[in-house]
Amino acid sequence: MLSAIAKEFGFPAPEQDVAITGITMNTSDCREGDLFVAMPGAKNHGAEFITKAISLGAVAMATDQQGLAIAKDVTAPVLLVENPRSRLGELAAFVYGNVAGKMPILFGTTGTNGKTSTTYLLDAILRQLGEVTGFSSTAERKIANEVITSKLTTPEATEMHALVARMREKKVTAAGLEVSAQALTHSRVDGLVFDVVGFTNLSHDHLDDYGDMQTYLAAKAELFSKLRAKKAVICLDSSYGQQIFAKSEVPSVTLTSELGVEANWHVAVTAEKPDFTSFVLAGPESVTIRSRVPLLGKHMVTNAALAIVMLIEAGFDATRISKAIAKGIDAYLPGRIEKVSGDSGPTVYVDFGHSPDAFLQTIEAVRKVTDGKLIMVFGAAGNRDTTKRQAMAEIAAAGSDIVVITDYHSRDEDPASIRAALEGFARAAFPRREIYNISPPEDAIRKAVSLATKGDAILWAGPGHQDYREVKGERTPSSARDSAREALKEFGWS
Repeated sequence: MLSAIAKEFGFPAPEQDVAITGITMNTSDCREGDLFVAMPGAKNHGAEFITKAISLGAVAMATDQQGLAIAKDVTAPVLLVENPRSRLGELAAFVYGNVAGKMPILFGTTGTNGKTSTTYLLDAILRQLGEVTGFSSTAERKIANEVITSKLTTPEATEMHALVARMREKKVTAAGLEVSAQALTHSRVDGLVFDVVGFTNLSHDHLDDYGDMQTYLAAKAELFSKLRAKKAVICLDSSYGQQIFAKSEVPSVTLTSELGVEANWHVAVTAEKPDFTSFVLAGPESVTIRSRVPLLGKHMVTNAALAIVMLIEAGFDATRISKAIAKGIDAYLPGRIEKVSGDSGPTVYVDFGHSPDAFLQTIEAVRKVTDGKLIMVFGAAGNRDTTKRQAMAEIAAAGSDIVVITDYHSRDEDPASIRAALEGFARAAFPRREIYNISPPEDAIRKAVSLATKGDAILWAGPGHQDYREVKGERTPSSARDSAREALKEFGWS
């Protein structure tokens, strides 16, 4: 009931009382019985949409004084809540009953790169252990066997709590959630307490939002507070791992794949093949776990190790985990160094990486299993951190034999200007490198395939699992996987 919410949080009692069955901040997600939370936004105040929300089934509104003035003629009951965004998580938790003692084991992973991979690997191991699982990632959300397409890396607090409540209904026993810096800054995981959180790494990205690396680090470090987590596992492979460890307010253990770095857990690659990478993980009390991932690269092995140690910290038995994954971790990671080619001809990979460090790690991984040339196709996102473009272009040119620059999500920027800047950076750093500037992406991958022969590899970085391209506010269908396969077929490869 609305009155119960007011009493729980000390809000003024509403003039009318109604039953509340859900909570939302977005009319596109409004359902019968919802409490509509109207907040100030960048361009509008949510209270401007209360009439539409009511027509869609909302039975009450929670808003601030500004919203109250805007919606003064609304007859639906109103809760007065100052700074409603800061209360959104706890309101959603209360409405959906996501309280201590009723929750699945919750894992949260943050970092610049590797969040999605760690979340998928964690989910795979949990399933191999016999758990009923759920997760929320950049690629998709899953509730037991139900899969939902993702819109944000971390959904808004109302959607997140609805997701967790649905997991509880489906008897999910353990769930992994990606937690972006923006999620922490914008209160999207408020009201949740994670049993174990993990840190992958930190590298140049999102400086359009945070300005500098220390501000970006501080946003990530919020996940390691006592209000949000009980335990933590921190990877020391990036230079910022030690800083996260120092800032962590909860019991923390450390992990590394680097030689000479002191940590509680150490992981090492034992074999690298085109179809898998095997590893050994060693930790306290002589624990040794051997397994493999169906992925390329040391960074993917480190993600797997992070997932394993997070499970151990949550109370799962190391010996049981070792037995469950002795023959490998049975995971499929959409768009993460995903091979989309057949057994003959060049090998083509699509990858979601769109930061300098992601480029570096993925190029290194592909190089190690490629006998011939490495051709890289990439672009840069419009209306996003422009300061990383030079490093991305230089890393691509440094690590590849041939570079094909194309469009990504140009959004409101001129795509030709983005491509020209990337080409300029690449040519300035490597003037003798073979570099092409081609639009649209379908023609770019066609050009890459035309330049490739058997034994070569093509790495298309950026779109990964996505099935659209965003231009001028419109999302048009576009699949890197499909375009790559069509190009291979056109040039006679399976």
